[in-house]
Amino acid sequence: MTAGIGLPLIVQKFGGDPTVMAAIGMLSGFCGTLMTPMAANFNIVPTALLELPDENAVIKVQIPTALMLLGANILLMNFLVFRR
Repeated sequence: MTAGIGLPLIVQKFGGDPTVMAAIGMLSGFCGTLMTPMAANFNIVPTALLELPDENAVIKVQIPTALMLLGANILLMNFLVFRR
């Protein structure tokens, strides 16, 4: 997502700083990882090891943290990527 959308839009079209955009963009990717079962080591394996009855219990607990982190990343992008 960072390379496919960030580089053409944020860097080339709007003149953003590619270094800051890439660093914050990678951190923003973890927000999606925390909210989906795609990352087995974060979401599926702990559920299996703890033998939790709800297979999405780990994801449900991580959603508030992921949303706060995403909000902070959006603010950081707004203030740091486009500074002159």
